[in-house]
Amino acid sequence: MNTQPKKFLIFYILDILKRCTDEDHRLSQKQIGEILEREYEMKADRKSIRRNLLDLIDLGYDVGCSQSVRVKPDGEEEVLLTDWYLNQEFTNSELRILIDGLLFSKHIPYRQCRELVEKLEGLSSQHFRARVRHIAALPQNRPDNRQLFYTIDMLDEAMEKGRQVSFHYCHAGMDHQLRPQMNEQRNPKEYVVNPYQLVAANGRYYLIANTEPHFNVSHYRVDRISDICLLETPVKDPRQVQGLEQGLDLSQHMAEHPYLFAGESVRATFRAKKHLLNDLEDWFGPAANYFHETESALDVTVKVNQEAMFYWALQYAPFVEVLEPAALRQRVGRALREAAEKYETEVSHDIH
Repeated sequence: MNTQPKKFLIFYILDILKRCTDEDHRLSQKQIGEILEREYEMKADRKSIRRNLLDLIDLGYDVGCSQSVRVKPDGEEEVLLTDWYLNQEFTNSELRILIDGLLFSKHIPYRQCRELVEKLEGLSSQHFRARVRHIAALPQNRPDNRQLFYTIDMLDEAMEKGRQVSFHYCHAGMDHQLRPQMNEQRNPKEYVVNPYQLVAANGRYYLIANTEPHFNVSHYRVDRISDICLLETPVKDPRQVQGLEQGLDLSQHMAEHPYLFAGESVRATFRAKKHLLNDLEDWFGPAANYFHETESALDVTVKVNQEAMFYWALQYAPFVEVLEPAALRQRVGRALREAAEKYETEVSHDIH
């Protein structure tokens, strides 16, 4: 055997430590030697293995081991180094959080999500991969916009250089495929956009921007953008955009736009059951002002996008009553009455 050059020994030992060890799974010099012979066709004695392990430490690799002291027959003490392992760059729990973040996302296509999960798995030892085999059950009911990462790169470059972008914006059809929105000539409509910020909300990436030739804030689902192009024209000064006159306060903007709809923000007041407090904190956080607390309810005032507040109030209708503004209260009431009427009507037996 021993067909591999000795100069490769340190690289093979490092590869073994990366693949096979962590703080909970260690290898002796004998075990490392057995793997070298079995998988790399290289024989090495324990002294050579120990020397290369110490060289890895000198080179800055975070290699750990157990130390013990043995007294020789002549009375001299000898330090024994055993149970070698590599401290992985990420702990298993950190990797699990990163992988779960991918699984919770709704915008990354299946194939790319699967590849990213596998890359993250590769940042730890084989023992971690064995613990997360259930991830193979990743559902394939994800969008198929394979331009997603290219789109993100282009948007990052555009924002860094302060330039506009153009793109097509897609909508899903009844066949579950994304198709660009059409203009009056039945050609894909081209959007020219001033990009300001990428944000993650509700499990998806959104672009906060302004669309030419308008002067209001727009929000675009990044996974629905296709055929993006970086333009030479500079972005519009955000201070010229309604709602961004003082710059983009991201935390405030997200609190005002829980669903990232475009349009005007209003000062809304609603009455909510107290058991919704956790939900209120999740949606609005410190932007919510609580008052008029009773044993079972409290009033809430928050500055919020009017369209978003309408749909949020419908979502929590059994536990929330919109008080102001009056127009929004009337709109929610009208929508709830129309919905109730639908459920009071018998369903047609022609449904298949």
